[in-house]
Amino acid sequence: MAPEWRVPEAAVAERLRAARRIVVKVGSSLVTNEGRGLDEAAIGQWSAQLSVLVGQGREAIVVSSGAIAEGMKRLGWAVRPKAINELQAAAAVGQMGLVQMYETKLRQLGLGSAQVLLTHADLADRERYLNARSTLLTLLAHRVLPVINENDTVVTDEIKFGDNDTLGALVANLVEADLLVILTDQRGLYSADPRRDPQARFVQAARAGDPALEAMAGGAGSRIGTGGMITKILAAKRAASSGASTVIAWGREPDALLRLLAGEPIGTCLLADTPKLQARKQWMADHLQLRGAVRLDAGAAAKIVQEGKSLLPIGMTAVEGEFARGDVIALRGPDGSELARGLANYSAAEARLLCRKASADFERLLGYAAEPEMIHRDNLVLTQRGG
Repeated sequence: MAPEWRVPEAAVAERLRAARRIVVKVGSSLVTNEGRGLDEAAIGQWSAQLSVLVGQGREAIVVSSGAIAEGMKRLGWAVRPKAINELQAAAAVGQMGLVQMYETKLRQLGLGSAQVLLTHADLADRERYLNARSTLLTLLAHRVLPVINENDTVVTDEIKFGDNDTLGALVANLVEADLLVILTDQRGLYSADPRRDPQARFVQAARAGDPALEAMAGGAGSRIGTGGMITKILAAKRAASSGASTVIAWGREPDALLRLLAGEPIGTCLLADTPKLQARKQWMADHLQLRGAVRLDAGAAAKIVQEGKSLLPIGMTAVEGEFARGDVIALRGPDGSELARGLANYSAAEARLLCRKASADFERLLGYAAEPEMIHRDNLVLTQRGG
């Protein structure tokens, strides 16, 4: 069974070169040199490549495994424990060394770094989702490279991501990345297990979400198992929902990140067939569960429709309904007609206090100051061309 969607090599190269925001997920076996301890040389090499990419004007986020494996080494445990409390203890010990290693290598290259620990609950809750997004985008704006891992010290079976491939995809969705790069101990995806089938073909490029890929990687109905490749295929499918393409590549390929972003077809590239902006805008335009709306004055309506500006509270005249931060709401013109939809940065109760107010008044009115916009233009889609 072969992928149904053929991808021209030129299209792959163009998508790779155009990527400006990249999430790089590094597997545990690479970070810890197959469990023998943190691989300082390898982390140094990836850090050096990331430094070059940032110097090119790109933005990068690292999702790194390895905390539990490093913790086991530091605690003298030869066998991975099964008890959740012991796994969490290992993660707590190992995370210290993991983050310190990244911080040291990145600082030597003139880059700041930040540790960010996430759980599934952080991204399932609307407000915490927006808070995590705002934090990450602020770090990127200050040329600080976030190093993300699942918060293993507090997760339970109900809230854990389950694997950092999924976490990488969720982070790509969270920050609207252009590209997710999954560095692993395998070259990429084959049509069958190459250890058993001499006719197995390497998949250079395909469409993310093609059902044939899941069968190849050991999905339902398949007897092929390729060491965790199925989680990477599913991660690519998830990332594609927000328009991010995915590359699965061997992490020890020399200068893999630099060559990829120069357009070289390394590993398996799974392209998202919906552009990033279109995917996000379509989701908001089709959102059926509008929690409320804000009414705009003529000036704000014109700036939204004609100039593509963000919505500032000073241009709001009224608030309708009850909604929370992160809900999709309607933007209505002076006559009540819907002009646009977008993600609210403030709740309905807060928005009522902010109507006709300048951003300098936010802290006095709310007790804190968050985003200056009620809805940022990146989180807004027009539903009517005129007002």
